[in-house]
Amino acid sequence: MDKILALHKEDLDVVVQPAVGWQELNDQLAQDNLFFPPDPGPGAMIGGMVGTGCSGTNAYRYGTMREWVLSLTVVLADGTVIKTRQRPRKSSAGYDLTRVFIGSEGTLGLVTEATLKLTILPQNESVAVCSFKSVRDAAHCVSEVVSNSVPVAAVEILNEDCMRLINEVGATSRDWTPAPTLFFKFNGTKSDVQQQVKQVQSLAQSSGSLSFDFAEGQDEREELWSARHQALWSLTSTKNVDDHVWTTDVAVPVSQLPEAIEKAQAELKESGLKGVIVGHVGDGNFHTFLLYNDRQRKVAEDFVHRMVDRALEMEGTATGEHGVGLVKRDYLPKELGMDTVSAMRKMKQAFDPLCILNCDKVIRMQKASPEDM
Repeated sequence: MDKILALHKEDLDVVVQPAVGWQELNDQLAQDNLFFPPDPGPGAMIGGMVGTGCSGTNAYRYGTMREWVLSLTVVLADGTVIKTRQRPRKSSAGYDLTRVFIGSEGTLGLVTEATLKLTILPQNESVAVCSFKSVRDAAHCVSEVVSNSVPVAAVEILNEDCMRLINEVGATSRDWTPAPTLFFKFNGTKSDVQQQVKQVQSLAQSSGSLSFDFAEGQDEREELWSARHQALWSLTSTKNVDDHVWTTDVAVPVSQLPEAIEKAQAELKESGLKGVIVGHVGDGNFHTFLLYNDRQRKVAEDFVHRMVDRALEMEGTATGEHGVGLVKRDYLPKELGMDTVSAMRKMKQAFDPLCILNCDKVIRMQKASPEDM
């Protein structure tokens, strides 16, 4: 199930099977000057990307997986095969079943084909990196970039612990300032990119940046962006034999992001756990990557629980892009309300009455008891 079935260049769409990887797909599309924007972790495949409604670093400019799926072919629990819609870019024909299956984590049906929207490969790309004294200063810079409508392709933050760890393990060829650091990605025409870099540099300086570096060519671009790619791997490279890795995420309104990250950072230090924080600053989504051993499991669970609870108190979500699965299903009543979760349960029962597809993931088919919460 790993084939690219059809490419419609004139229509800017492609039909693929679920085991096609997004990187492999983009390698093929580049030959025709085309591009599929969602870029989650390396190795992710289209089926999983549909299942979680994923995004990635490009989401700030291009949106999430939901914006790039035209239609799905799905096998239902009773063996019925359906196609959710045809290929036009717009349709108001019936219920939007495509969006129902995106983010359903395999609980409503099995995706066997996906028709994806494409766009033209950017003519030019560049990257800029700037560090700040605090997360708040970095967030202020992002706010200024957004309010001035600078069309950057991506904007990411790595906290000071992450930058320090990248230096310690020698994950990249550079020696980075151990401070909260923003990573900007730009694309467009050459003049567009130059103008965007100039605007962001000015806004970064007025927000108190400690440094500002931007790429002149492809090698330098890859070097500057390398720290963003190495964030998780830098942590896991320090893993002991009996350590476990926990990657989790939340999302909050952008205005709440500095406080959410600062509080998570403070609690991470207090917990004694080894971990780093990485954020998609432009859309309020951030991740914590944790190392813990069996003795620390309860400490890790408590840390994640407080982080999620805080996000919900800020009118955020328990997961911006990782999905719900088993671990976060009991946060849904608090985030969405019991009536909404009950509506989801009825939908699950309608699609899969025998509960044979990832049963009890996303939502419990029986309401949780107090000790489960």
